[in-house]
Amino acid sequence: MKASFGVKGLQEIDNQLAALPKATSKAVMRRALKKELEPVASTANFFWPGADDTAFAVSSRLKQGQRARSASVGAVTMYVGATRSAPHAHLLEFGTEPRIHKSGKGVGAVSPTPILLPSWDSHKDEILAGLAKTLREELQATLKRRASRGL
Repeated sequence: MKASFGVKGLQEIDNQLAALPKATSKAVMRRALKKELEPVASTANFFWPGADDTAFAVSSRLKQGQRARSASVGAVTMYVGATRSAPHAHLLEFGTEPRIHKSGKGVGAVSPTPILLPSWDSHKDEILAGLAKTLREELQATLKRRASRGL
């Protein structure tokens, strides 16, 4: 599932980000998005059947096979998805069709058990509301660090 959203009315933050070097402004955006998306990953991990595993995490990178299917449209893209400790998470999330081996043996199907979508649905309003605040905090911390270095 891909969810895109925009936040309007943040002209002052946009102007301050534009004044920073491109790499610095992207880092500010990544840190803010990661903080805001962390509750989605935490909720998904809570509902994961192997509760002691950290099956879902927030990341700015995809595995090689996933990159070909992804279309990044923004300057900064963050993902909430399965980690290496649960590479089979998508099979539970979306389910599988009945599988038949070449020998004719049927090994059944897995019915879908959505975990990420309900986690996203329960937190998306908080994310949109808190993004501006978190962006301001990250930007102020970055500006303070840059000022202390004389930049």
